[in-house]
Amino acid sequence: MVVEQEAFSASRQPAPALTGVVDGYHGYRLAGFPPGLHRGAPSRHMTFIVAIGPEIDVVRQTDPGQRPRRYRAVLSGLQASAALIAHDGYQEGVAIELRPLACRAVFGLPARALWNTSVELDEVVDGVGRELAERLHDTADWSARFDACDDVLLRLLATRRRSGRGTGAEPALAAAWSALERSGGTLGVASLADHVGWSRQHLRTRFVDEVGLAPKLAGRVMRVERARQLLLGPAPVGDSEGSRLADIAVRCGYYDQAHLTREFVDLIGCPPGQLLAEDLPSVQDAETVAGAP
Repeated sequence: MVVEQEAFSASRQPAPALTGVVDGYHGYRLAGFPPGLHRGAPSRHMTFIVAIGPEIDVVRQTDPGQRPRRYRAVLSGLQASAALIAHDGYQEGVAIELRPLACRAVFGLPARALWNTSVELDEVVDGVGRELAERLHDTADWSARFDACDDVLLRLLATRRRSGRGTGAEPALAAAWSALERSGGTLGVASLADHVGWSRQHLRTRFVDEVGLAPKLAGRVMRVERARQLLLGPAPVGDSEGSRLADIAVRCGYYDQAHLTREFVDLIGCPPGQLLAEDLPSVQDAETVAGAP
C-alpha cells in the first residue's frame, strides 16, 4: 500500500504580552516519508519543541558527552553544532522560538545553564512539559494548540515575576543582542562593544555569562542560520546550485562560497549540498494561523 506523503506547517505570532520573549510558534506535520535523520541546526533561538506525535528521538546530542535520549518536550540552550534526530517518517509537534535573553523570565535561570545541552522540560519546571504535550495532543486545531502555548508561557512569566526571579537581561546586553540580530550576525565585536559602550572583554564576559557563547560565535550562528533558511527556501527559477550558493554567501556576509561551505561543515556538520539533499520536502509555505490574543 502506498502511503500518501504530507508536509504541512502552521505559524502564528504569540500573544502581545510575550513580545520579546517568543518570536513565533511553528507547528509541523510530516507523514509518509522514509525513515531517516534530521539535523537540528544551530539557531539564535533556544530549542523548545513539544512533540504531538512520536517522541523526539535525539540520537546524537550537540555535546558528545551527553547520551542519546527521547523527549516529549525538549528544551535546549544555544549550541554551535547540530544534533541528529531520528524519525520513522512521521513527525508532528510545535516549535517555540524562545529568545535566549528571555530564559530567566520564563524559567528563572540564564540560557547559559542549558548551553550545549538538552533536557526534558519537566526537569526545569515540573509538570509543564507533560501539560503542554497533553494539551497539544488533545486537539487537532492549530489555533487552539498555539493558544495553549500562550497560556502556559504567560503563566510561567507571571509565576517568575511573583517570585522575584523573572527579571530580564540588563538593557545593554539586550541592546547588544538585538544589534547583532539586526545585522544578521555580521556586526563585528568592536562595533558591537562601541554600540553599547562596553569594552570588548566585558561584552564577551556578559555574553558568555548569560547565553553561554561569546559574541563572535553568536554572530557565526546567526549567519549560518540565515544561510540555511535561504538554502532551504524556494530556489530562484533558472539558478544553478553554484550561483545560488554564491548569492547566499554574499547576502549573509561570507567572503565567498568556500567560506560559506566551511561554516556549514563546522556548525551544521555537512556542506550545503548535502544538507539540501538530506532535508525533507520544504514546509516553507506555512499556513498563517490568525487569532493571537
